[in-house]
Amino acid sequence: IRMSDKGQSGVDVRSRPSKGRASGALPHVTILMGTYNGADFLPAQLESFADQEHGDWSLLVSDDGSSDDSRAMIEDFARMQAPLGREVRVIDGPGRGATANFLSLLSGLPEDPGWIALSDQDDVWLPERLSRGLKALAAHDEPALYGSATWIVEGDDLANRRRSPVFSHAPSFRNALVQSIAGGNTMLLNPAGAALARDAAREAQSVGGPVTHDWWLYQLMSGCGGAVVRDETPTVLYRQHGGNLFGTNRGARAALARLNWILSGNLARWNAQNFAALQASRARLLPEHRALLDAYSGLRSLNMVSRLRRLRRLGLVRQDRAGQVALWVAAALGKL
Repeated sequence: IRMSDKGQSGVDVRSRPSKGRASGALPHVTILMGTYNGADFLPAQLESFADQEHGDWSLLVSDDGSSDDSRAMIEDFARMQAPLGREVRVIDGPGRGATANFLSLLSGLPEDPGWIALSDQDDVWLPERLSRGLKALAAHDEPALYGSATWIVEGDDLANRRRSPVFSHAPSFRNALVQSIAGGNTMLLNPAGAALARDAAREAQSVGGPVTHDWWLYQLMSGCGGAVVRDETPTVLYRQHGGNLFGTNRGARAALARLNWILSGNLARWNAQNFAALQASRARLLPEHRALLDAYSGLRSLNMVSRLRRLRRLGLVRQDRAGQVALWVAAALGKL
């Protein structure tokens, strides 16, 4: 869903630079960030928080057992932000990887969570990262999620900037079941969306959690009938380096890697884990989306001809042609 300059509501809610909570009328945003040995790139990310157009934010960091200077850097940042009225806290993570770390942050949100933004430790936010998300979701009272395109960059100097793919299909549960369209490093949740994510995170934790928190959030929000807004204007410099957990999934090399990933059975394993996490929140899904989830998860029990026929009827769609072809190949080979 592409945003106009004034968002879906036509009302300009662009935030002004502010000093902490003194900005008044505009929403307070809690930034959730997971860290693990991120000291090499963490200072640039923290500085980008301080440079946000929307200055009314706090930061909650779940550190997953860093042995470098990550924690000390965050504590120093907290001391610098305190005079501006911005709270920065560090808590201990569960020590089970990035997805479990973010699920623990979401599941620990209070009864009234307010606005929630997610952040990785090694990117750089553009100054309008929060203000664009707030503007995009201003008209939504129902659970809503915002995510954006990114500028893909490399290394210490953020070089070789190129744009993430432009998506042509509107966000939907039929897309969410087979593809994630926004990184968690760009996501913002309105208060209703944050409350939904908190409750569903607790349910997902009971079955081991999904593969990735951002893909699961897209599935959850679209499956429950919430709003999903995809902004095609990049709001984050998405840094690529040797320690990336996930890459950009672009180009011929990425397409070949995706095919090998399917053939190795990884897609089937990921699907099974995602299905379990969604089933844990089954009662929250719209009835038609429960039926779609059941039909997709049941494909693996059918013969090849029946799988392909059902896949066609389900209308599941990826955003790119190569991805759609890969989906059909996976179905034909029984690798879903």
